[in-house]
Amino acid sequence: MAERYDSRFETARAPAHARADIDAGLRSYMLRVYNYMASGVLLTGIIALLTSTSPMVASLLYNITPDGILVGYTTLGMVAAFSPLAFVMIISFGINRLSVTTTQALFWTFAAVMGLSLSSIMFIYTGGSVAKIFFITAAMFTSLSLWGYTTKKDLTGWGSFLFMGLVGIIIASVVNMFVASSVMEFAISIIGVLIFAGLTAYDTQKIKEMYYEGDSSDTTTKKAVMGALRLYLDFINMFLMMLRLFGNRN
Repeated sequence: MAERYDSRFETARAPAHARADIDAGLRSYMLRVYNYMASGVLLTGIIALLTSTSPMVASLLYNITPDGILVGYTTLGMVAAFSPLAFVMIISFGINRLSVTTTQALFWTFAAVMGLSLSSIMFIYTGGSVAKIFFITAAMFTSLSLWGYTTKKDLTGWGSFLFMGLVGIIIASVVNMFVASSVMEFAISIIGVLIFAGLTAYDTQKIKEMYYEGDSSDTTTKKAVMGALRLYLDFINMFLMMLRLFGNRN
């Protein structure tokens, strides 16, 4: 049976100047991941804010009362709400066949469509509450991702546990759409914060391990975009769970 290749062992045996080159390349790669991720979140926030503050655009997506209360979605709003999933599927399963330009374009389009989808929270929660929870989540995410990047602990064992937890909260969320239990929603939100906090550290370590100094520029860029997508989803989902727990509703 062939042994699994681990680039960390190769790095440890490499000469000092080679290790320095690898470390510099890894830092550059991770910086690209974080830049893509942060830019995607920023684009999402801008689109969400512009959509929620434009009555004409908002009316295309939502049914809103004269006093600004969201009471439902239009057909276009339902499409906007579920279309980000299609982009995630296309990028995830087509990454090997897509060109770099197409991959980048799909990521930015995904972030923009997520902005349309998330604009609904501006009608549900107060603006100050959304801003406060966003910065709290950003601080949590930064700490957890930094720990995942620097820790010597192998987080591979977390993967199956976190995946099962993620599947569990998805199923519970679907059930609660019909049950509409506030207790279940509270439990889902607490567990969700823990799951996505763990995924932030786990994904950061796995993204770091994806780096290979021998990759072409195109391959490195694709890996950076995929890594940014994973961290973006961790951040957004942790933010939404935190908002459910601590957000002040309109």
